[in-house]
Amino acid sequence: MNIREKRTLLTGLLLLAAFVLWTMLIRCVDVQPLGQNGTDIGFATLNCRFHRLCGVHMTIYTVTDWLGLVPIAVCLCFGGLGLSQLLKRRSLLRVDPDLILLGIYYLLVIAGYLLFESIPINYRPIPINGVMEASYPSSTTLLVLSVMPTLNLQVKRRIGDPKRKRAICAASSIFMLLMVVGRTVAGVHWLTDILGAVLLSAGLFTLYKACVMMIDRRRS
Repeated sequence: MNIREKRTLLTGLLLLAAFVLWTMLIRCVDVQPLGQNGTDIGFATLNCRFHRLCGVHMTIYTVTDWLGLVPIAVCLCFGGLGLSQLLKRRSLLRVDPDLILLGIYYLLVIAGYLLFESIPINYRPIPINGVMEASYPSSTTLLVLSVMPTLNLQVKRRIGDPKRKRAICAASSIFMLLMVVGRTVAGVHWLTDILGAVLLSAGLFTLYKACVMMIDRRRS
């Protein structure tokens, strides 16, 4: 493992450690029963002030909810690419290793989402269709920030045309920014839910990137 790989791997681990620490702090810092039906909210003063400042914008929520299908489509595209290689090469061992790793990575993201859905840390500030829903970390933010960076990475690896490469990566980056801002100001998550999703997705993606770097070195 070279220095660059070690640094990337360490960065990913530190980001995941920061996510764990952030989650623990949410459970014990400024906890007040100010959520739906008197549920406890960590960093209550900060979260409530930010929520009052932004208000609730259901149109933004609906738009960003539908746009959450974009990263799902990206996952399906890479899944189709992997399946195509499998059918053509007739062996899983002949499928590009970074694509196999990408599939495992997507499964880990889904597992993280399901885990926090089953163990709610926070509930949303408002009910959605009359239902209290788990809010931490923001699932849409987690999905977007976990998947779209892999699109950028794969585009850089698989597309030779510099103009197409730059255009796709720029569009993907703008999409990520707009989605995070949209979910933050929509008022359907606490601010700490967004920050938690940013830390978790950044940590997972950085670890994936480190693994890809190690695979490339071994193949070369």
